[in-house]
Amino acid sequence: MVAENLDQTGTKLATDYETLRRREYELITNLLEVLPRVDNLGEDQLARMRDALFHADNPYLMVFVGPFSSGKSSIINALMGKPDLMSVGVTPTTDHISILRWGDEPDRITSGAEVESVFYPSSLLRKVSFVDTPGLESVFQKHEETTTNFLHRSDVVFLVMLATQAMTARNLEYLQRLKEYGTKVIILINQVDLLSDEEASTVYEYVRAEAKSRLGTEPDVWMVSAKKGLQAQRDGTLDEGLWHDSGLDKIVNYVDQQLSDVDRMRQKLRTPLQITQNVTRSALSVIRKNQASLDHYQNIADNIEQQLAAQKREQERIIRETTDEIGTKFGEAALNGSEAIRDVFAFSRALGTLWRGLFELLGLSGVLKRGRGGAGYTQLMFQRHQAFEPINDLSSIVDKLGPRMEGKDIQDMDDLVKYAQREIKDLPPAIREKVIGEVRAPLQYDRRILQQTRPPLEAIENEARTVETEKLDRILRNTTLYLVVYEILLLLAGLFIGQVYVTQIESLPLLIILVIGLAVLGLVFIPLRGRMVESAYTNQMLALQKRYIDVVRDAAQKQMEYGLQQRRDVIGPLTRLIEAQTTIQREQGQKLQEAERELASIESSLTSLGKKKILGLG
Repeated sequence: MVAENLDQTGTKLATDYETLRRREYELITNLLEVLPRVDNLGEDQLARMRDALFHADNPYLMVFVGPFSSGKSSIINALMGKPDLMSVGVTPTTDHISILRWGDEPDRITSGAEVESVFYPSSLLRKVSFVDTPGLESVFQKHEETTTNFLHRSDVVFLVMLATQAMTARNLEYLQRLKEYGTKVIILINQVDLLSDEEASTVYEYVRAEAKSRLGTEPDVWMVSAKKGLQAQRDGTLDEGLWHDSGLDKIVNYVDQQLSDVDRMRQKLRTPLQITQNVTRSALSVIRKNQASLDHYQNIADNIEQQLAAQKREQERIIRETTDEIGTKFGEAALNGSEAIRDVFAFSRALGTLWRGLFELLGLSGVLKRGRGGAGYTQLMFQRHQAFEPINDLSSIVDKLGPRMEGKDIQDMDDLVKYAQREIKDLPPAIREKVIGEVRAPLQYDRRILQQTRPPLEAIENEARTVETEKLDRILRNTTLYLVVYEILLLLAGLFIGQVYVTQIESLPLLIILVIGLAVLGLVFIPLRGRMVESAYTNQMLALQKRYIDVVRDAAQKQMEYGLQQRRDVIGPLTRLIEAQTTIQREQGQKLQEAERELASIESSLTSLGKKKILGLG
């Protein structure tokens, strides 16, 4: 209530101060998510950042210490105008440290067994946080470490004594120990309402003298009454006279005085800022040193990629050699087949062709086939020229491809395993611990990809051996039939014309020459047709060759990709570590550089804190 009456709206200085404090707090909070992941950054640096976070999280810190039941909690309650905010009792009730902070709604959060945060919507708490500690008897025994953290971070320490027990030997001991922390100490003598004016004056002088004797300097000594402070705010109104008599107005005035001091406010903000700047610079320096190690890791990754690329080129060479050999065999088959076709359709075999055509016309072709063992004439000629021998060699060529690729895959993976294991062994222990998985050769190898090509390849081989000869037999048969029919019709036409012009003896020789010439011309059609058939056959063999090689190449490519993936899986633990470390280092560097820019911006705003602006400038 007192705080609300004394500071309803707050000053612009306080608002600017709070804005900068929140920026510092958010920046430090973000950095505390990054810094623990920076390898080789000392724990002391993280501790300093957590200390900076505490400074930024508490705008101005006042710590109340004193013996049990000296009235620490009662004084804080009186400052808030709420008698039951902090626990008060005859017996020791505060066995943990409580931080009273500003909050939109009253709330309590326990952080660990020894620290409790209490939130309360008082505007005074926008400027200051109060720390209520256990009795000093407990502080310097069970709670010393926790309380020490607050004492050295505090802006002022209030040593609370009872007016009826002021400056006992134990209180003098406490005062001497508090001096060691180097923080400003103000002595609060509580329950002064129990003393007469003369007694109060005597206690005041005695405490001042003893404190000066022990400390070498004279501390501030304030006489207060938590009881009067609460009475001054009874019924929701402030009795200013009674409030002044309580002495608690000195605390509120002290807060206002301290926070109206621009230099002091700047220093309050500069403390966490300087800590953050120093730790950020140290972290960036560590990251740069880590970068040297990372460069080595990247060299490992580059070396692995180069090995994989070389291994891929070697597998591609094996595939290329195999397909070239296949192409050579198809070329030999096409060449031998072309020779067979030229032999079949040779002009010198024209009479034989006519003879076969006549048997075909008379339905006696079966007799010729039986004489050739049931084989077609074209097939017989292909066999004679060994046109199918290269085709028969294809399966053995393809069968060698799988073992060659598999052998290369297994050898490469063994080499990669040895290399990766050696590199992991040489990693710093802190990095080696981050390797996830084990680098080892796979337990099995899948050979099915190339094996599954056998049926489609056999179909192409059979088509090259069988379908083509059958097709050529049909062409040859049709050609000879057309030729026989042509020659017969030509003969009949010659006989008919000879009968008509038999009386013209002088024209008969010319007629015979004409018939013979047309007959010979018909026989010339056979090699011409053979040229056409040979060209079509060559094109067909090229098409079969392409289909065959495509099947082999596609399967080999899949087998190669499988092998490359196996290699990557084998060394995956190492490459994943390198990739993760590279990403982490890059992200850490970027975030720290962003933090540096924000620190510079806060520093600039801090420099201009409290300065008046002229025409919007300043």
